[in-house]
Amino acid sequence: MRKRVPILIGWATLLAMPAAAAGEWPMMTPKPAPVPQINGPSMYGARPGHPFLYRIPCTGDRPIQFTAKGLPPGLTLDEGAGIIRGTTPAKPGDYRVTIGARNRRGRASRDLRIVVGKTLSLTPQMGWNSWYTHYAKVTDKVMREAADVMIASGMADFGYQYVSIDDCWARKADATNPRQRGEARDPAGNILPNDDFPDMKALTDYIHAKGLKAGTYSSPGPLTCGGYTASWHYEEQDARTIASWGFDLLKYDFCSYSRTPGAPTLEEKRLPYQKMGTILESMPRDIVLNISSGRAQGWNWGGEAGAQSWRTTGDLGMEKDTSLPGFYSIGFQNAGHWKIAGPGQWNDPDYILIGYVADAHTWKEGKPAERVRLTADEQYSYMSMWALMAAPLFFGGDMARLDEFTLNILCNAEVIAIDQDPLGKQGRIVRKTADEFILAKPLEDGSVAVGFFNLTIAPKTIEATWSDLEIKGKRRVRDPWRQKTIGPADGKYAATVAPHGVALVRLLTESRQ
Repeated sequence: MRKRVPILIGWATLLAMPAAAAGEWPMMTPKPAPVPQINGPSMYGARPGHPFLYRIPCTGDRPIQFTAKGLPPGLTLDEGAGIIRGTTPAKPGDYRVTIGARNRRGRASRDLRIVVGKTLSLTPQMGWNSWYTHYAKVTDKVMREAADVMIASGMADFGYQYVSIDDCWARKADATNPRQRGEARDPAGNILPNDDFPDMKALTDYIHAKGLKAGTYSSPGPLTCGGYTASWHYEEQDARTIASWGFDLLKYDFCSYSRTPGAPTLEEKRLPYQKMGTILESMPRDIVLNISSGRAQGWNWGGEAGAQSWRTTGDLGMEKDTSLPGFYSIGFQNAGHWKIAGPGQWNDPDYILIGYVADAHTWKEGKPAERVRLTADEQYSYMSMWALMAAPLFFGGDMARLDEFTLNILCNAEVIAIDQDPLGKQGRIVRKTADEFILAKPLEDGSVAVGFFNLTIAPKTIEATWSDLEIKGKRRVRDPWRQKTIGPADGKYAATVAPHGVALVRLLTESRQ
């Protein structure tokens, strides 16, 4: 085992990839420049008269001084932290704000549309979720440390904002951990967190103080997937509780609802999500709803049920490898729903499982996280596919064991910009064979992002014509991973792609050259 060099980032240790492995782990993403660069979405949805919180994603040497011209009434900017807080106007509207950032190296500016109305998640959600690393060992301390690392590692500077608790925060009658046992609800029927979460409001306050958002988890059934208390017959009460605690996202998972009376019909499988979506819309704060509806085909009705994203597959961590790692088959399933996605309604193929991840099959035994057995090319393919599919970008690995290569995958501004493009189109399948897979995603500026995926174990040249991609005219080819322009192309583009690798390009129009 090669020795790794630790790099301190706040409380945590960032592990540097060993120098001897440079050929095995090519870092294609350039380091952020010292001058400010404002990243993240160019539009942001919020509901009228609700609390508002937005941390401006910005790279560059700190300290950075921020400005925000055109903020609607009720919102103010912390100029040193770059955090916009306050209450949105009671009247819906489209507010055009010019964000500025300045440090000793230079300055940058960018427009941000704050769209006050009914629709949340105008671009896919981005963040971190505890499940695939911590399972039943998640605690208040784990969540606070994850928020610390999201800032210290620079992930927040690229747009990652949600810090989400998954299952196992409530109480469980037969839990092996005595801190997780006890009465499920208080005498008034309010759900109680277990002793590993002594003060949920204090936890969300801690996360919010950093300009980040807090997420939580429940199920429409009596119990969660892990057997913890869920929201069956307590939907509105639980929604009011998580709103009072200050949560900004609810993951709502099918689990034991399948064993409730009437659940077998498709319509009855849909009802609890419709109910929770309606309840959350009535809450005094914005709470994004992410649903996992089992076999109820939530992608066909999730938007109508009030959800902003929905799982389209089973758990990625449980997906068996074939000749390809499991994320490919999950991605192929999700890609088939490309026509459904749009602003405020996103297909969710599950989390980005790179870095250090614990075994989803043995989580009850609490085995420690291990580095995923994916090649560098497979990890570039993974992130590229999720970006082209306009998928929510939630990292599921261990925040306490982030390394340079993992951050190089997660934190590429140009790749993230493809995912967060305000046009809100999911990439369509151009071609899928046993050997190759091509996705093409139209972007707001008239360019198109294309991923050429090699599904074989040998290098392969993959080509697409302008007719395949449904575009015309001369284009300039941009490599988002390396953040450099390759050259011109006209009529077709071909790339030689590594085994299980990807060539991700952005075909720019003449006006973007």
